Amino acid sequence: MFLLSRKTIMFRAHMSVTRIWQLIEKRMMSCISVHGKLPGLQRAVGEVRRKSSFRQSPLLTATPVRALIDEQISIKGRFLSQNYPVTVCAQMHSEEGDLWEAFAHYTTNASGSINLTSDHSVGGSYVGCEPMGLFWALEPALGSREGLSLRKRNVETPYMVNISLLEGHTSPSEGQRTELAAVTTERWYMVPGVRRIEIRQNNIVGTLFLPPGPGPFPAMLDLWGEGGGLFEYRSALFASRGFASLSVAYMGHKDLPGPPHIMSVGDSYFKSAFQLLQDHCQVDADRIGVIGLSFGVVLTFRIATRSGFKPSCLICINGAVGSPLLDEDGKIKMSESDQKYWELDDRGYVSFKNVSLPDNLPPESKQKVENITCPLMCIVGEDDLCAASTENADLIEEALRSAGKSHQFTRLSYPGAGHLIEPPYTPCARASLWRAKPEKLFALWGGHPAPHAAAQEDAWKRILEFMETHLRR
Repeated sequence: MFLLSRKTIMFRAHMSVTRIWQLIEKRMMSCISVHGKLPGLQRAVGEVRRKSSFRQSPLLTATPVRALIDEQISIKGRFLSQNYPVTVCAQMHSEEGDLWEAFAHYTTNASGSINLTSDHSVGGSYVGCEPMGLFWALEPALGSREGLSLRKRNVETPYMVNISLLEGHTSPSEGQRTELAAVTTERWYMVPGVRRIEIRQNNIVGTLFLPPGPGPFPAMLDLWGEGGGLFEYRSALFASRGFASLSVAYMGHKDLPGPPHIMSVGDSYFKSAFQLLQDHCQVDADRIGVIGLSFGVVLTFRIATRSGFKPSCLICINGAVGSPLLDEDGKIKMSESDQKYWELDDRGYVSFKNVSLPDNLPPESKQKVENITCPLMCIVGEDDLCAASTENADLIEEALRSAGKSHQFTRLSYPGAGHLIEPPYTPCARASLWRAKPEKLFALWGGHPAPHAAAQEDAWKRILEFMETHLRR
């Protein structure tokens, strides 16, 4: 991470993230300004090029080369022959060391260039005009381990993505390839100045992210799914956009009590997490929202209807109004009592969708969503194979309409999108390893790459707008 002066930190909130990176690079490379003091030399070089038969080597650029994961970049290839077939290939290694890659076929224009922002791919990992297709279409390389998914663990380091320009229409798996040019991009989850603070107090296991500056900031409580663990990347992005965010683990973490596949904490745990945000000196106690994905949606509704706290807004992504697994105190009572509703495909991969169908939920497990008193956004992937998100959104919408609260409800529904709707330009995992013990279990999430990518891009924009409206204004 970069060290900035206090003065730099103070005006960062008024700038785009890209501008921040540009300022940092300017400070690190101020000697470049010498180039601007030599107009005579520039003219001389220009004259030499015009009179010389020298041909410029192919060039591949990515602008900005360093950016947040949710920012678009512009990829261009230049100084090529006209109407020339080329392949643009992206490759990167996950934190576990697995190779991910995507590629696309293009044909240069009359000036011998390609521009992924406006040109159409004619083959490869995607087709059509997809400026960020090389990122959202990433897949594990041939021969990789089964059930991989790409999820960032260390948000203080970037993904390093190597983008190469190859001769002809080819693929990464082909042995003979001629590389014409290459560039490496950095994809970050945190801008400089964001503070990452590990939380191990009041029995809470989590990570708090604070934006640059003194605050107080509006904040989000960030809840993930039943797969367990502590995922920080959404909270890191929220802080990079000016919102404090606390991501908490509630199962599957070494610092939590009980077996890793059992949720041993209950409602009081999440009350404490919300209270921690309210009590923090750099958080605006009256402007705190909750976001939940999958099982995190059930927990979000419990906080909003049972905790005594009044969140300023709720964002629920592909989840249900209740769960047969929770007892009255919000703890797991039986870890696999819902197996009768599991559906297995021919590979033995599990779809949990029927578990959360409203008709299959015990009546006592359903949260009284009509008692919600704040704005609620429900995000639905119509190809969700893990949760009955459409049916639950229908139930929520009707409950709020009957309570005269339709004005509080926003619904976003995306055809072709699956369960794991995450920040944009990250690849879709239609299925992945859900747990390794006591035996391997692979879960079906759903989603098709192109529509899922479009859903993630639109949903993220709408999430940030929703938070701006209800937490900052």
